[in-house]
Amino acid sequence: MKNDIKVGLIGFGTVGASAVRIINENNAKVSRRAGGRIIVTRIADKDITTNRGVKIDKKILTTDAYNIINDPDIDIVVELIGGVEPAHKFIIDALNNGKHVVTANKAVLAKYWEEIMETAKKNGVDVYIEASVGAGIPVIQALHDGLAANNIKSIYGIVNGTTNYILTRMLEDNKDFEEVLKDAQKKGYAEADPSTDLEGKDAANKLAILSSIAFDTAVDLKDVYVEGISRITRKDMLNARELGYVIKLLAIAKAVDGTLDVRVHPALISSEHQLAAVDDVYNGIYFVGDAVGPVMFYGQGAGGDSAASAVVSDIIYIARNIINGIAGKVPSVFFEKGKAKIKVKSINEINFRYFLRFTVLDKPGVFAKIAGVLATHGISISSVDQKEQHSGSKVPVIITTHEAKEKEMRKALAEIDKLSATKEKTLALRMEKGE
Repeated sequence: MKNDIKVGLIGFGTVGASAVRIINENNAKVSRRAGGRIIVTRIADKDITTNRGVKIDKKILTTDAYNIINDPDIDIVVELIGGVEPAHKFIIDALNNGKHVVTANKAVLAKYWEEIMETAKKNGVDVYIEASVGAGIPVIQALHDGLAANNIKSIYGIVNGTTNYILTRMLEDNKDFEEVLKDAQKKGYAEADPSTDLEGKDAANKLAILSSIAFDTAVDLKDVYVEGISRITRKDMLNARELGYVIKLLAIAKAVDGTLDVRVHPALISSEHQLAAVDDVYNGIYFVGDAVGPVMFYGQGAGGDSAASAVVSDIIYIARNIINGIAGKVPSVFFEKGKAKIKVKSINEINFRYFLRFTVLDKPGVFAKIAGVLATHGISISSVDQKEQHSGSKVPVIITTHEAKEKEMRKALAEIDKLSATKEKTLALRMEKGE
């Protein structure tokens, strides 16, 4: 029986350093849970001179990841460099070399899900991915194992801390988007180039992973509809609150009549819903199963220690599998090669209620024209609100609608935005029940 499990770490940044520290400081507990000693024997990074504040033997440092991937003594390769390449190549090469892999790389997993899972299965090794969604929130294990008896009906998630922080502070501090974004960057909650977060791409990667596990099918990233939050204003947040809603960037996946509805976009959700209370950099993932009903997972969705917690847990799971002789035999996520994919439904064919913000000239007849165009496309108005009245100048008009098909709403807004009285592109936000 093998009692020493040797780990090689590729990427010694914030998460990597935190993972090594946890293994060092909690080694007795970590090893006890694994059933044998876990030893970090090699660390690869481009920068091996900066002090990470972690006690290590400098002899184990290398700038060449293949000193880990090709080392016959290493059992588990932990990939933490981020980005798509060369991370994708490192993962595939490690699997083909018979190494078990732990990764937090959502971008690679979302793009190469089938290839990675098929390669692991072919080589009889494990891939564990807990830190890829929600950092330390144990949502992958819960979805794959704890909810295994359920057909998952829907997923609603707040899975990006940057956008959630921005939307929360816009509302609670009564600040504009750009001001809050700068504050988030100063605090380290947003990157210097925040586009991946703000445009919803980060959330889309995570949703593709969750959906692939929940619905036992490979969900292609290109099939995930994505919108970001850059057009949301402070006044939109306040107007939504007055209606009894909050605006959140939601990652949504549903099983609908043999198809999947998979999308990421800002949406209004009732202030009474559990997700409405998920604020700042926290994440919340809400599942509905056919047997268990609604369940929600909540916690810090980013940060070195939080993500490292999940990484070390995955190392423990794999170590336990190796020691007990079942590594590669009980996959961490279900994957069936050759299984027909479930079709992803076009957003154009889905019905929603809408929150619409028109910016138009304040003059007689304008509202009648808007209402007329909406009616032509079968869209019924639920409520209207125009607080600011400045005759002859542009004003915001807030309309909520009853359910309407997305493609009809798009046609209607294209017509309305061409009216001479319309002064800005109309904002359309979907209203979600979250069930």
